[in-house]
Amino acid sequence: MADIFALAAQNLISPVVLSFALGLFAALVRSDLSVPEAVAKALSIYLLFAIGFKGGVSVADHGIDAGLGLSLLAGVIMSALIPFIAFGLLRVLSSIDRLNAAAVAGHYGSISIVTFVAATSVLESQGIAAEGYMVAVAAAMEAPAILSALWLVSRGSNGHRMDSTLWREILLNGSIVLLVGSFIIGFATGPEGMEDISGFIVAPFTGVLCLFLLDMGLVAGRGMQKGHHVLGMGAILFGVLMPVTGSIIGFGCALLLGLSTGGTLLLMTLSASASYIAVPAAMRVALPEANPSIYLTLSLGVTFPFNLVAGIPLYLALAQAANGG
Repeated sequence: MADIFALAAQNLISPVVLSFALGLFAALVRSDLSVPEAVAKALSIYLLFAIGFKGGVSVADHGIDAGLGLSLLAGVIMSALIPFIAFGLLRVLSSIDRLNAAAVAGHYGSISIVTFVAATSVLESQGIAAEGYMVAVAAAMEAPAILSALWLVSRGSNGHRMDSTLWREILLNGSIVLLVGSFIIGFATGPEGMEDISGFIVAPFTGVLCLFLLDMGLVAGRGMQKGHHVLGMGAILFGVLMPVTGSIIGFGCALLLGLSTGGTLLLMTLSASASYIAVPAAMRVALPEANPSIYLTLSLGVTFPFNLVAGIPLYLALAQAANGG
């Protein structure tokens, strides 16, 4: 337990978390601090490319094996099933209607790539290695949750049809295309490719992540201001309980797969996180009547900071305990 608190304290005073805290504070006190939209977009493109490329290089260096295939399968299954757990828990804890509960559930079955990046940053700071193919698992977990959310809605009074526009939004979402594409580039070029652009991919990574999380703090704080009135205590409690529940599911899968300490942390983080980039974009097309103030406030305003400050240290402590330190 002492190790968990020590890691949480270390994570809390890291430049990454403090950058998020600065943005959150600035938003809550209504400062005019802002990150231009074009800059925020450029930061997100850099992070997605860097993490995908590094993952591809790691796989090229490690080689394709059964571990990769089984991990991908586990990720897809978790992404498809977790929304049903999230939907049931949210309906028990809150009075949110079926449509909005399904929209929220889709976010929690999918993943937050920024939370994943933060977890990789913690691993690097601790000198802990992880399976490079986990970035491919992250990409595979984006879409299945959206389909599960739409199925949940279709079981209600209002059916929602899957059309070509929605399929395009799901499969060709920019974050998925960039993550998968950079992974393929990294895999094709291997360690030699990393050597060529390491000055761009490795050295600036943490600094760019700090700026991106500053912007995320601003977005989260403004979302909390706008969305707090539509959420009760039950929904906020859900935003804390659901990532813990998801992490336990990810932990069980990691044990079955025999992942390393780093791989276990990353799979737990993926199953504990909630999307606020890819899924909101898809929900605008699929469920335009769903309230963004509900699903964005929960995913970005509650679950994201919980995972960043308390969740990742807790998941790492559990992963280390399971793998002998």
